[in-house]
Amino acid sequence: MSAAAPWDAARAREIISAHLGLEGPALPILHALKKEFGYVPEAAVPQMADALNISRAEMHGVVTFYHDFNREPHGRHVLKICRAESCQSMGAEKMALDFLARLKLEWGKTTPDGSLTVEAVYCLGLCSHSPSAMYDGEPIGRVDGAMLDELAQEAKSA
Repeated sequence: MSAAAPWDAARAREIISAHLGLEGPALPILHALKKEFGYVPEAAVPQMADALNISRAEMHGVVTFYHDFNREPHGRHVLKICRAESCQSMGAEKMALDFLARLKLEWGKTTPDGSLTVEAVYCLGLCSHSPSAMYDGEPIGRVDGAMLDELAQEAKSA
């Protein structure tokens, strides 16, 4: 994963302005902010709302509706663990909760060393290979606790 730029309100205004001419600019703006900063900073919400002439509450609703627009920086690596029905039926929930307990982490949070963010995802389309996960955008089927531990160790040492 490439390093994101630190938050810069002036740069955010440039990004927002560059996308205002698009039809339905909210999502392109959010994607561009995430690409630039690695997340959508809370400070960007009022800027976007003002530029789009909508309330801050409406803009906040858009940002929080889409799971891919994280509102705080992610770790250097991101592990998404499927919590959909097929994966649950194959023991994913207990496996994931045990893994989070070993890391002393909650869903959506990042390890203290910044190496790994663990998120829930609701279907990766790998139902025939349940339980499944995605590590830095790469799908992994038939995941078990040992594999999760190896990914966490890999993230830490990378």
